[in-house]
Amino acid sequence: MQQQYPFKEIEQSAQQYWEANQTFAASEQSDKPKYYCLSMFPYPSGRLHMGHVRNYTIGDVLSRFHKMKGFNVMQPMGWDAFGLPAENAAIKNNTAPAAWTYSNIEHMKTQLKQLGLGVDWNREIATCKPEYYKWEQWLFTELFKKGLIYKKTSTVNWDPVDGTVLANEQVIDGRGWRSGALVEKRDIPQYFMKITAYAEELLNDLDQLDGWPEQVKTMQRNWIGKSYGCEVEFPITGQEGNLKVYTTRPDTLMGATYVAVAAEHALATLAARNNPALTDFIAECKRGSVAEADVATAEKKGMPTGLFVTHPLNGEQLPVWVANYVLASYGEGAVMAVPAHDERDFEFAGKYSLPIKAVIKHADIDTLPMTEHGVLFDSGEFNGLDFDAASAAIATALSAKNLGKRRTQYRLRDWGVSRQRYWGCPIPIIHCPSCGEVPVPAEQLPVVLPEDVVMDGVGSPIKKDPHFYETTCPSCNGKATRETDTLDTFFESSWYFARYASFDSTTAMADERANYWLPVDQYVGGIEHAILHLLYARFFNKLMRDVGLLKNDEPFTNLLTQGMVLKDGTKMSKSKGNTVDPQELIDTYGADTARLFMMFAAPPEQSLEWADSGVEGAHRFLRRLWKAVYDHKHDHAELGAISAYSSGELSADLKNLRRQLHLTIEKVADDYGRRHSFNTAISSVMELMNALAKIEGTDEITRQVRQEVLQNVALLLSPIVPHICQALWSELCPQSHILDAAWPTADQGAMVQDSIEYVIQVNGKLRGNISVAKAESRENIEKLALEQPCVQKYIEENMSVRKIIVVPNKLINVVVG
Repeated sequence: MQQQYPFKEIEQSAQQYWEANQTFAASEQSDKPKYYCLSMFPYPSGRLHMGHVRNYTIGDVLSRFHKMKGFNVMQPMGWDAFGLPAENAAIKNNTAPAAWTYSNIEHMKTQLKQLGLGVDWNREIATCKPEYYKWEQWLFTELFKKGLIYKKTSTVNWDPVDGTVLANEQVIDGRGWRSGALVEKRDIPQYFMKITAYAEELLNDLDQLDGWPEQVKTMQRNWIGKSYGCEVEFPITGQEGNLKVYTTRPDTLMGATYVAVAAEHALATLAARNNPALTDFIAECKRGSVAEADVATAEKKGMPTGLFVTHPLNGEQLPVWVANYVLASYGEGAVMAVPAHDERDFEFAGKYSLPIKAVIKHADIDTLPMTEHGVLFDSGEFNGLDFDAASAAIATALSAKNLGKRRTQYRLRDWGVSRQRYWGCPIPIIHCPSCGEVPVPAEQLPVVLPEDVVMDGVGSPIKKDPHFYETTCPSCNGKATRETDTLDTFFESSWYFARYASFDSTTAMADERANYWLPVDQYVGGIEHAILHLLYARFFNKLMRDVGLLKNDEPFTNLLTQGMVLKDGTKMSKSKGNTVDPQELIDTYGADTARLFMMFAAPPEQSLEWADSGVEGAHRFLRRLWKAVYDHKHDHAELGAISAYSSGELSADLKNLRRQLHLTIEKVADDYGRRHSFNTAISSVMELMNALAKIEGTDEITRQVRQEVLQNVALLLSPIVPHICQALWSELCPQSHILDAAWPTADQGAMVQDSIEYVIQVNGKLRGNISVAKAESRENIEKLALEQPCVQKYIEENMSVRKIIVVPNKLINVVVG
């Protein structure tokens, strides 16, 4: 055994052993309870960052701990490989997105292996591989046949220079993030998944997820946004039909003073036919972002249409305005405006001098807009009613006139999955002039995305490639064209958890192995994925269940959302110049140091502040651990197994050390398994090592206790620092392997305290302490206390003992005077 800690040598050796012996290959053939631990898979950007290191170390600690606890563990890894960044990098580096992606995967895979993750690499998947996306194409066609995927026109952000749709976050100050062109709102046909059909189940099943953070469940509830309200119809004056709106505040209906419609609304189009100014205003509204957040913060602008509607209950004529704060994609694309009780309406009415009519009063609020619930006034027959009573009465009155009804609505909207980009999964639809939209038959899947392309930054290469889009109709064999939109990359990440379980199936998207492994027992990932990814994954799980592939209702039983890695108080990012290269850290200190620091610096759910001193401290501790084993082995040339010894053979110091050891075993098991508090687990082991360092002597009993402590320290730390612990175990127990060792069991007898530490006070002031046998009588405790020099000193000063107060198991107070 080398005297110095040779981290490079032992880490390389351990990793080679794990790979050669397929140590972490998972199998369904086991009589052990299963444990499926999954960390959100990475985007292959080129290099690991410290967030990756933290995320995957957390998952690995839990996987290794459960393996030692006797579980049949699966921890897979793959690549979320499609997406726009690959296209941008390809343009910048004059390469194809596929080549850039596959090169990054190889580099990052090497880095992940250097971290020492206990991953079953046999199950590795990449979402850009045809053998993966074939199955989501199959699911798409099945859902299309069932009507759960449909096509409709939708308003999008359009970059007229790059000729592509932009995500909301790609619109910066109304311009395309890459081209700088003024963004337009454009209506284009897109495919949608009917997630709203599952809204109620997605909402209700959150109550089953006891292992999820309450914060995440609240975020999902708010996103789904179930609301109880009323559908209200305003007859259009001088026209056929009614203007329909939905409101969650029917109690404010008597305060409506105008209605506002989106620029895309049919009434706006009608009014603009002979109104050039309104036409120009509508065109202006169609420029800029369609993001709800952007619309909410933008300056409120509007223009009257010249049209009017009739209030359904009081018969008043209300003007119809086009307003930029009304989105066509939300509700009916129209709102009833109640300026006195809505902030946006109030701001708009003030700007354009529109009437403001208050109809709700609140005992504690006398300023407008008053948006709280209250009691109705100036509302005719509804005066004096509170929110619930007024909402019910007004809904009944509307229903009687056939101009409204009560309605439950969700904020959640159907998921638009079309993307006008290249590097994504091709949508498996064929457009036939005779047959319409025809799903690609299962036997013709996958529709393979060409990988050898040239990216020029303008539009998608497959939209210009007749070899891709020219085809024949599967129904009539006539000339037809393929769909050239690709799927939203959330599509791939919404079902990958099931594919790991059936990674090599050529006959099904998921087979019976998925029903063995699912649901995932522990899912680990960032809080930034709390809404969309987790919601879509839950949705896909239910879709796959309903087409007969899965039996479970929810994909993830327990969820751990880890915090960010910060430096100088801000999130690490290349743009801020505050990143730390994990590769440099591994090369300088070793993977175990990186893992130890990440787990020790903060609880997993909290943000971690990077500190070079913390990394150096972690490395020092590992060197000290290595030296402790080296010294122990050096003092005892032959290390045998731990012999059984009776407590009577142990000195008080050795008994206390064994007691601390077994209390630590019990605590660390709870820290790993229940609390996920890895920093306190490490701290407890460090305290144990400090206690061990104070033990002197080379006699056989002391050697035995020291051996017991060091063996157990190797076991307790092996989930966090597996390389060094494997090496130390081979030195401590040369006839066995740590991977064959089970998690240690705490000796209940060792944890029983034989003696009790009493604090000694004289006249209430601390003067010393004394260790007393637990079974000692009160009489002897008093006698022992009086014999202590710290007490004798005061008795010798011509003072007599007036009384002795003994607080059992705590303190002895000698009163002298």
